Amino acid sequence: MKRRGTYSTFSYSRFYYGECFTTRYGSAFPVTEQPKAVTGSSTSLLNSSKLTEREIGGTQLPIWRLDGVILMALLHAGPVEFVYYWLHRALHHHYLYSRYHSHHHSSIVTEPITSVTHPFAEHIAYFVVFATPLITTVLTGAGSIVLAFGYITYIDLMNNMGHCNFELIPKWLFTIFPPLKYLMYTPSFHSLHHTQFRANYSLFMPLYDYLFSTVDKTSDTLYETSLKKQDDSLDVVYLTHLTTPESIYHMRLGLASLASKPHHHASSEWYKWLLWPVTLLSMMITWIYGRTFVVERNRLNKLKLQTWAISKYNMQYFSQRQNESINRLIEEAILEAEEKGARVISLGLLNQGEELNRFGGLFVHKNPELKIKVVDGSSLAVAVLTNSIPDGTTQVVIRGILTKVAYATAFALCQKGIQVVTLREDEHEKLIRSFGGKSESKNLLVSRSYCQKIWLVGNGLTEEEQSKAERGTMFVPFSQFPPAKKRRKDCTYHLTPAMATPAALENVDSCENWLPRRVMSAWRIGGIVHALEGWNEHECGYTISNVDTVWDAALRHGFLPLTIPTQS
Repeated sequence: MKRRGTYSTFSYSRFYYGECFTTRYGSAFPVTEQPKAVTGSSTSLLNSSKLTEREIGGTQLPIWRLDGVILMALLHAGPVEFVYYWLHRALHHHYLYSRYHSHHHSSIVTEPITSVTHPFAEHIAYFVVFATPLITTVLTGAGSIVLAFGYITYIDLMNNMGHCNFELIPKWLFTIFPPLKYLMYTPSFHSLHHTQFRANYSLFMPLYDYLFSTVDKTSDTLYETSLKKQDDSLDVVYLTHLTTPESIYHMRLGLASLASKPHHHASSEWYKWLLWPVTLLSMMITWIYGRTFVVERNRLNKLKLQTWAISKYNMQYFSQRQNESINRLIEEAILEAEEKGARVISLGLLNQGEELNRFGGLFVHKNPELKIKVVDGSSLAVAVLTNSIPDGTTQVVIRGILTKVAYATAFALCQKGIQVVTLREDEHEKLIRSFGGKSESKNLLVSRSYCQKIWLVGNGLTEEEQSKAERGTMFVPFSQFPPAKKRRKDCTYHLTPAMATPAALENVDSCENWLPRRVMSAWRIGGIVHALEGWNEHECGYTISNVDTVWDAALRHGFLPLTIPTQS
């Protein structure tokens, strides 16, 4: 009888699951294998009821359900946070505190492990509170696998963060969305609970502390001072900007595999097309945030360096309607850098445009009492270009939109006796005027022969002009951006003005724009050299420092010239 009873129970279970799978997926067992002993009301019950996901509980949880996420958020913000708040206050009653909660508060200086140091009875109470939304979503049919794992991860992440004793929530989050102050606590907010004991009881949402007037009055002040303590003193700021939407992946916080390559190489990676939703989201965030942020921190011996980026893209710099807002951001960055003790700020990329701000001279004119020195780095860029010309060169072509660097380079070459050839009459006349009648202008020529083997090129170089150059021509850019998009295989192409950095430069985590690892643009190095030498004048506007002096100083501090390429 005992063996028969066991067999009957096993057969019923087998038949039950066979019916369940038959209803949803077709027969799981051959009909002949279904035992006939189970008949009557049991069979009719199984045949008449179609089991739903709600009836079978968690055995058929879907991967994702949006309504479950909404329900979970409401349950957490309402019952969970509310019940936890009053439970926590009750635990601070002297009777419960002395018997239970004091164990958790033995850590005045908290760390992540503090978040789970509770007596067993407290763990049971917290389990009931946190399990309520999980069980509710399952019983209402709104549960999902992602929701279950996501909520547990959220609880652990926020709990550990609140006890990490280090302020890591950036202020701009609350600037973008001020109500977030009531929906998410910070490590400094909860640290006051461990030092003041009778304040800041909330779980993760300070809302209930504000509603019941238990917020510590110093919460905001402590948050502000905690962030300020993280700001290291600095000497030099390099102010750059975003270039393309994909350039976010090229930064330190982006993808290491992309940041280790020059930007024009990394931009061709196929998987970046799959990241377009993230790219679009980052564009929206930068558009909403619209402020300057720190990209990288470096150190060169005792010199502390930071790279800041303005939340603007290349395309925005070419819109005159953006000029005012961009200049406002640049000026704010200059004043902020001065307030933080920086001695030099160098303007990178398009932040020093002539039409935008007269090569940075606008800010010195508006703020004549500036103690920080504004540097555009043009002097070192000129020095790099003139020293990139091979020995024995007698003529060079200069072609492209003429800039401050182009004019100064042409003058420096003419001083050395090298003839500077233009392909257009208007460019020749502009160079003549820039020389101001000096004798060096005799070395300025106009030619259409395209026989010169060295071309100094900038933005505006056409493919047709490039195609007319002789085989073996070396193109040397004087622009901040590489002007030639399509390259001839029978010619060589130099990098934009740059130098190799000394080994003492620390924390170089990514390439700079389109340059190789540990190669830095001359405009950026110019600001560093300015600070190392302690020069007490601005280098911006239409002024150029002594090119030879700047070049010698750069070499003396360990910056090295790049080798001339031998092939494209």
